[in-house]
Amino acid sequence: MTPCVLVFAGLDPGGGAGLAADILAIAAQGAHPLPVATAITAQDNNRVHAASPVDAEWVARQAAPLLAAFDIGAVKLGIPGNAANAAAIADIIRTLRARRPTLPVVLDPVLASGHGDALGQGDAIKALRELLALATIVLPNLPEREALGAHGGRQMLVTGGHAAGDTVVNRWLVDGVEARAWHWPRLPHGYHGSGCTLAAALAARLALGERMEAALDAAQAYTHHTLAQSYALAPGQRIPRRLLQLTTC
Repeated sequence: MTPCVLVFAGLDPGGGAGLAADILAIAAQGAHPLPVATAITAQDNNRVHAASPVDAEWVARQAAPLLAAFDIGAVKLGIPGNAANAAAIADIIRTLRARRPTLPVVLDPVLASGHGDALGQGDAIKALRELLALATIVLPNLPEREALGAHGGRQMLVTGGHAAGDTVVNRWLVDGVEARAWHWPRLPHGYHGSGCTLAAALAARLALGERMEAALDAAQAYTHHTLAQSYALAPGQRIPRRLLQLTTC
């Protein structure tokens, strides 16, 4: 059967990030997304103008029939919206782990938009702490890695897009030690939802049964292709072309 990925993230009505990005990226790997909305946002391809978390009870109610009906092969976590939602999601993960102790959980620790716009209520790092402890791997960019400090988790893929230079270096850390680094040519634009794309693709590859290093390889290659073939909807950040990549990776 097609493996399922349970996704917790915010709704981007512009279609570039959050659940919209996750659905396309997971489907492009050959897995099936099960999207649960944690927040409703007002945003375009450049800015988040407002964000409102979904009630924690509704986060749990959205997920309950999915847990009952489907065999979930991995979980992808985006913004929880607030601490109450993070606690509800943590309970769901613990329920799933009771059934499948090795269930992969991929966390994209989005602390703010690229412009620094808030994506939820309260202290974003505090809200994430319980989820960080449950995550199999965390995918921070360089500013997020610095902000997380000691809370980063046992495994991380630290993406290097915020560093200078013609090459982007993504570093896989296990217990704080670099296990491998990937070098990608820097592309010329800014991109909306690139982190969502990478985390969702990785969760899908793990749901398909790939080991971590192979899944990291495939997810990064896919994401780089989506950015290289991105398109413009309006001035500013471009949209990764997520659906045409499966045959090019």
